[in-house]
Amino acid sequence: MIRRLIHISRPVLWINTIGTVAVGMWLSGTLWDAKVLPLLLWATLPFNLLIYGVNDVFDQETDALNPRKGSFGGARISRSEVRLILLGVAATNAPFAVLFALTLPADALVWISLYALVFLGYSVPPLRFKARPYLDSLSNAAYAFPLVFVPLALGGSPVWAAALGLMAWSAAKHTFDAVQDIDEDRRAGLATTATQLGPRGVVLWSGLFWTLSTALFALVSVPVALVVGTIAAFLLVSLQRKPSPATGRRLYPVSIAYPYLAGTFAGVLLVAALALGVYG
Repeated sequence: MIRRLIHISRPVLWINTIGTVAVGMWLSGTLWDAKVLPLLLWATLPFNLLIYGVNDVFDQETDALNPRKGSFGGARISRSEVRLILLGVAATNAPFAVLFALTLPADALVWISLYALVFLGYSVPPLRFKARPYLDSLSNAAYAFPLVFVPLALGGSPVWAAALGLMAWSAAKHTFDAVQDIDEDRRAGLATTATQLGPRGVVLWSGLFWTLSTALFALVSVPVALVVGTIAAFLLVSLQRKPSPATGRRLYPVSIAYPYLAGTFAGVLLVAALALGVYG
């Protein structure tokens, strides 16, 4: 049962939550603060099960048509598993909700609440941002919220250029990744930014947001901005040369590696700067 819940939570994507919590801590000027440990633990199975488990519950029709589901790209669940998933989400997230309410400052709690509510709204009717073109993309800016609430939880201030840059980056990546699902989403009658724009339109949409994110990251670290911009350019040019869902599927492993590569580079620079006393 636990192994199944872990699969549903898509461990290959945990970097998007664990990594942002860690970077949020480092941007606050400290290599390690024990206050961050509960947030890091929450960013593993509990919060990813909330994101992807709830998404799988409400996406059963489209997932049944999607050949990517059932692999590292996400689980394909059965109706009999819905109760298990929802119980798993509640059981793993409720203790952290209580702990955070008792220990964290109000401004951090507001952003943590938004973090959870936006992702629930992405999948759950009546909001269901997933089926609302442009809102589906923009709602994924929530992946950057740890860069706001972690510094606030530590009594500091967010580095807004980094937070806003990651918000723009996340919106771009969500739509880019959705190119591979255009055919299945259209057959299921699901309207998304990608189905509305088509692959060529996605190149423009994601290109604009990735350009904005690169400019914002440059205000914090030029080397990080160069790495982010270079990977984005490779993905966009590759899709532009052959704009199709098949190209999106071919590029998806590179897109999954994107946050690992850029995040590791940014993290190493931050840790080195903190260790050498030139940041913080």
